[in-house]
Amino acid sequence: MKVLFTPAARAQLLDALACIRAESPAAAQAVLERAQAALRQLRDFPESGHPLPEFPDLPHREVLVEPYRFFYRITSGTVWIVGVWHGR
Repeated sequence: MKVLFTPAARAQLLDALACIRAESPAAAQAVLERAQAALRQLRDFPESGHPLPEFPDLPHREVLVEPYRFFYRITSGTVWIVGVWHGR
């Protein structure tokens, strides 16, 4: 299955990485590597994330890449990352 970002989600991820990189390039690289591993997991096992606790009726799911939450929806054989938010 393909994993793609919406433009807004891609911008959210890039903004988060830029903020982390300003403090610690190594920490930004670590978050990026953990995110890439989580996205590979979704490619192979798209249902491996869990439903959103705040919105259980929505068709969206999430996968955690501490301290971020990656929100996604599966449509037409594609996992669409629709948001990347800080977990706080």
